[in-house]
Amino acid sequence: MCQMRVILEDDGNQETVMENVTLLETTSEGVKVSALFEEPKTIASVQVKQIDFMGGLVTLVKGKDNQG
Repeated sequence: MCQMRVILEDDGNQETVMENVTLLETTSEGVKVSALFEEPKTIASVQVKQIDFMGGLVTLVKGKDNQG
């Protein structure tokens, strides 16, 4: 099983949102992440910036207009 770490990047700072993420889904409220033994979290007003499959890392960024 390939589990991911999700981080939130904001103004150059990085914060770990959740480790061992097994499910990530986009919703109208933001991005919802789930792990096996934790309650799901929804991170509002973010988008996926990058997914590093080899490194097991998903990077989220604040705002809906961050293209780049």
